[in-house]
Amino acid sequence: MAAVLSHLTLIAVPLAPLAGAVVAGLFGKAVGRRGAHALTILGVLVAFILSASVLKSVALDGARFNGTVYEWLVIGGLKMEVGFLVDGLTAMMMTVVTFVSLMVHIYTIGYMEGDPGYQRFFAYISLFTFSMLMLVMSNNMLQLFFGWEAVGLMSYLLIGFWYTKPTAIFANMKAFLVNRVGDFGFILGIGLLLAYGGTLDYAELFAKGPALAELGFPGTDWRVITVACICLFIGAMGKSAQFPLHVWLPDSMEGPTPISALIHAATMVTAGIFMVARMSPLFELSDTALAFVTVIGAITALFMGFLGVIQNDIKRVVAYSTLSQLGYMTVALGVSAYSVAVFHLMTHAFFKALLFLAAGSVIIGMHHDQDIRNMGGLRKYMPITWITALLGSLALIGTPLFAGFYSKDSIIEAAHASTLWGSGFAYFAVAAGVFVTAFYSFRMYFLVFHGTERFRHKPFPAEHDAHDAHGHDDHAEPEPHESPWVVTAPLVLLAVPSVVIGLLTIQPMLYGDFFKDSIFVDAARHPAMAELAEGFHGAAAMALHSLTALPFWLALAGVGAAYWFYMLQPAIPAAMARRFGFLYRLLDNKYYMDWINEHLLAPAARGLGTGLWKGGDMALIDGAINGSARLVGVGAGFMRVLQSGYLYWYALVMIMGVIGLMTWMQWPYFTALLGR
Repeated sequence: MAAVLSHLTLIAVPLAPLAGAVVAGLFGKAVGRRGAHALTILGVLVAFILSASVLKSVALDGARFNGTVYEWLVIGGLKMEVGFLVDGLTAMMMTVVTFVSLMVHIYTIGYMEGDPGYQRFFAYISLFTFSMLMLVMSNNMLQLFFGWEAVGLMSYLLIGFWYTKPTAIFANMKAFLVNRVGDFGFILGIGLLLAYGGTLDYAELFAKGPALAELGFPGTDWRVITVACICLFIGAMGKSAQFPLHVWLPDSMEGPTPISALIHAATMVTAGIFMVARMSPLFELSDTALAFVTVIGAITALFMGFLGVIQNDIKRVVAYSTLSQLGYMTVALGVSAYSVAVFHLMTHAFFKALLFLAAGSVIIGMHHDQDIRNMGGLRKYMPITWITALLGSLALIGTPLFAGFYSKDSIIEAAHASTLWGSGFAYFAVAAGVFVTAFYSFRMYFLVFHGTERFRHKPFPAEHDAHDAHGHDDHAEPEPHESPWVVTAPLVLLAVPSVVIGLLTIQPMLYGDFFKDSIFVDAARHPAMAELAEGFHGAAAMALHSLTALPFWLALAGVGAAYWFYMLQPAIPAAMARRFGFLYRLLDNKYYMDWINEHLLAPAARGLGTGLWKGGDMALIDGAINGSARLVGVGAGFMRVLQSGYLYWYALVMIMGVIGLMTWMQWPYFTALLGR
């Protein structure tokens, strides 16, 4: 018999970071900077220890929990409640979220030193952690939506943390508006499931899935389950930054680097991937919805990777890498390899958090210059940052035996094995994306850590922005320097799982029973995972076999091309930019998606909104309300004339009323007389 988890332990997991956020946010001045970071780190540390304990119980003892913690509202047969569902998927997410958040909290001590919003920042990131935990632990759509919107709110606050900086304000508003588009689809999907399923509880919805699959959507040839799943995925497109709702994520780099790591690694952007994996029993019922997911993921994986090739801001290179890797995860979801998607989510969380925090360490060492063209030769000045960034880059490009290799190669194999519509294009996209990822990753690596030391003369000087200084003295040292231990320690701790976590967990997570009651796959209709299982002969054999496979040689070619272009022949990239000017401008303007949004979609939406406001709200609704008010006023004015207050007038009215009543009563008699 499986062990049972204590609901008190589970409640303590999200409440611990919430308590730290409340103290740091409301009593920040009283506890001071040291008290704020100590209490919030303690809260997240407690959450991590408890989450690791839960993961151990789930993985080794088969412990599970699915129950209500608090019943908020009951309307007929509909229950709105706070509840937890803890299985393999949830336990893994809890552990990853709290560990990465703990590393970010520790790192923040060094990165945000001297910033006037120090306590506020710690309150925000702890509240962010609480929101994400509530999302991943939920057992019903209501709580899922609460966590969904809460992480969106916290991302808005954190991206615009420096609220006097115009670009930060623009970026957080952009993130907020784009996510509202996705969230509109998400709540429509929840509404459809509630309307036709009659419940918000996961287990009850999944049980009713086959019945929903038989229902047609009124007025169309579509099925209800297809429409609902596509609407849910539109929500995931916003949160997980899938094309064309990806435009907010690169601009989120305007926030401090620690929150870039938290948003891009293990929290907000992975919420959509987690949600689709959790809803696998519903998505498995609609091949149309899965094909839509596959194509969107393939477009994102390939075309967002191209944008990383021409970026010069170190954080934006890593940001476009995140977009591309989220596309890989989405492709895995679309070909019904949900466990592979979640596996890549986990490995990506570690090495992407590592890369972001390493980028922040470089920014500190470079006195807050973020242009990689002004760097070079930092290896000897920042040895810890260099080696950890190298390990993170090797994991990102899928180097055999590293964490990213096992998850990325599994996605490529799953896309190749799939028979769903769109899987052929997806296979091409994720395979080609291997070369692109290796090229832009090592372009950044070589320009930052090797080659000529360009920081002495800075060929691309930029205006200093006081918001990026965080209280540091930019002129304290003329040369780069290694970051303090509170910055480098999280790098080392994140580097370890970035190397070994894939090797240690691929068998139980993809081919074992770890997700057996979390993820459902119809193997008869979607055989990709079954084919992967047949060809898997152990983690070591997979790494050895990869040396003869296409992805390995594409990655090697990408690294070689980056070395040739930026170390041996640096004039080639500039010549290519001039030769292929249109293509370079297309990438530099991010496929003109921002222009389309600002000059076409936004005016159209504004026109529609204005029409609904003036025609619907003012003319129809306000007209009806004001018209009825005027009618009452006219009636009241008439009655005011009749109510004169004079006795003789009332007597006359009474007499006229009596005469009128008698006439009405005797009218049939008079008409009979006249008829004779």
